[in-house]
Amino acid sequence: MSVDKFDLQKVHAKFTESLFGEDDVYVDQYLEAFKELYKFFQLMGTVFGFVSSDVKEKVEILEKLRGKENADSFLTIRTMMEYEQESNLLNKKDYVSGSRTLLRLHRGLDFIQEFLKRLGELEGDGKTNGVCQAAYNDTLAQFHPWLIRKGATVAMYALPTRDQLLDKVCLDVTNAMKLLPEMLSVTRNVYDRTQDLYTKYDLHGLP
Repeated sequence: MSVDKFDLQKVHAKFTESLFGEDDVYVDQYLEAFKELYKFFQLMGTVFGFVSSDVKEKVEILEKLRGKENADSFLTIRTMMEYEQESNLLNKKDYVSGSRTLLRLHRGLDFIQEFLKRLGELEGDGKTNGVCQAAYNDTLAQFHPWLIRKGATVAMYALPTRDQLLDKVCLDVTNAMKLLPEMLSVTRNVYDRTQDLYTKYDLHGLP
């Protein structure tokens, strides 16, 4: 199955649209941005297999919550956390928590923005495996068991140069490189807001 090329412009647009008020994030637009990021993971093939399958599953769970009768409770990340806490749903055994589900995406976002940031700092012929490994070690690796960490490290050895990678995944490489700093800025804003909400509601430790 062929996968459409990754559109950095769309990620930038959807994450920008997701910003709500001074400190909140709309869930729908957040998920739309993530569906575009999922294309990036798919285009990378088995290298990001440790992220991509998890991303698809988590996005689908959150979309289902947004399609239920109480969809407004999941309109933003804040309303979702408040609803699940006040309704005592976070420890309910047969309940799939939106807050727990989004936490996995949140951690994945930390990895992908770190990787893209370091990618943007490379020369065109620079090898990407080292920056990918460093980004992974600084973010997702701390949440993964040894076996996944080992598999991810081995897969990263196959990564090509920066230009080869971007040619493979991006619609327009020149445009993508120009837009990358703006996209990373808004992604960082979304990440920081989400991080602050998890801290405020004391939900970083969700199992």
